[in-house]
Amino acid sequence: MRVFITGGAGFIGCNLAAHYARHGHYVTIYDNLSRPRTEHNLRWLQDQFTAPTLTFVRGDIRDYVALEAAVREAQPDLIVHLAAQVAVTTSVKNPREDFEINALGTFNVLEAARAQPTPPAVFYASTNKVYGGMEEVAIVLDGNRYRYRDLPHGVDETQPLDFHSPYGCSKGAGDQYVRDYARIYGLRTVVFRQSCIYGERQFGVEDQGWVAHFIIAAALNRPITIYGDGKQVRDLLHVQDLIAAYEAAWARIDTVSGEIFNLGGGVENALAIWSEFGPILESLAGRPINVHYADWRPGDQRVFISDNRKAERLLGWRPCINATEGIRRLWAWVTANRALFESP
Repeated sequence: MRVFITGGAGFIGCNLAAHYARHGHYVTIYDNLSRPRTEHNLRWLQDQFTAPTLTFVRGDIRDYVALEAAVREAQPDLIVHLAAQVAVTTSVKNPREDFEINALGTFNVLEAARAQPTPPAVFYASTNKVYGGMEEVAIVLDGNRYRYRDLPHGVDETQPLDFHSPYGCSKGAGDQYVRDYARIYGLRTVVFRQSCIYGERQFGVEDQGWVAHFIIAAALNRPITIYGDGKQVRDLLHVQDLIAAYEAAWARIDTVSGEIFNLGGGVENALAIWSEFGPILESLAGRPINVHYADWRPGDQRVFISDNRKAERLLGWRPCINATEGIRRLWAWVTANRALFESP
């Protein structure tokens, strides 16, 4: 099998590339290395794998000519489209760049796939942000966490789309284009609306990747700001469980083409971001951790928990790595690799 991964030097991308390479597949990484520390992930991959198992192409998804040429050279069976502008705050500051990367870039990936003599399948990493703030969904405060009043299993794929922020609009546009290319052109595509993916080799920052950001900050004694009251809830999905979902979708690509799946840790792996996550982190650090509180950020959901039942039904998939165990693994990786975070 030949796999082409856009954003393959990023957090999810490098873990996915390593997974496929270890299983004997040929992997092409297409990445412009614009995100800080992606070079660390690329070197980690290149230390383990060489051509033809692993091929790196430095390129930008906004450049259609270069992208199509790279896809044509790789002749992939599957494109996993992970390259993106990932921060809501950045999208507000620079909406044009956000649009060009997320919306136009995704369109270019689809067109590059469609241009091939034998078009590859396309997996798209979408986001729960396509559902917006979900202000119409009833939320109640239950002790030290918020919860849905009427959604005991979380949010499923029938939740109305409500693109909030330029980031929501650009990722949502890509989401709908990917789905429609299955309907209009018969391209084999799957959309994954992902929720709070975390794990090793994640260089999280305040605007994106909060689990890793908190762990890195605690390990290096850096300041942490909690926006809101810290009782907002997210479901955590370890990157290895996400990879298992991709594998399950590929194994069933002829039956799940055109489908959209919400993918998150589910109810069993949901934590309040500080009132519950904080004590776990303090236990790992062996000391109290002081945090600063600031106002809520626009569009911040009080709760997001993914209803994974569609994925369980159609893919035979469910998360296997408990959030507490996954957090412990990430803490161990960060503390064992401090030099990666201390360098400029």
